[in-house]
Amino acid sequence: MEIKTVKGDLLTQEVDVIVNAWNRNIIPWWLLIPQGVSGAIKKKAGLEPFKELGKLGAIPLGQAVITCAGNLPYKAIIHVAGISMFWISSEKSIRESVTNALKLANENNYKSIAMPLIGAGTGGTKQQATLDIILDQLSKLTFEGRVIIVVFDK
Repeated sequence: MEIKTVKGDLLTQEVDVIVNAWNRNIIPWWLLIPQGVSGAIKKKAGLEPFKELGKLGAIPLGQAVITCAGNLPYKAIIHVAGISMFWISSEKSIRESVTNALKLANENNYKSIAMPLIGAGTGGTKQQATLDIILDQLSKLTFEGRVIIVVFDK
């Protein structure tokens, strides 16, 4: 697996699939005002991925689901439940989100994936701690492709 960390915008990465740092999907998406990564995705992808996401029901903490990419140029969006119902991330939820995102990427034969700092921002985990957790978890996984970890940079 090739792992690269970049500063920039998740939505400008040239990859097959991106990861949306989402929640447990218990509150209907249309009642939320997505912020951060989810807000940027909604703005550029349109509503189609979120309508599809809404039909999938509750997502266990740390799990991942896949939807279309809407108006974005990706093959799909992998949504991970990186934060709890109380909008808090943990080392366990971050690790499991990374594992399950890569599992879906492998199952769907995607060769490149870009992910944000899952659990940072709204989830409350510090950026460097999140990056360290993601890198450590990736070192334990197998993926025949490229992983880009995107640290948001205005």
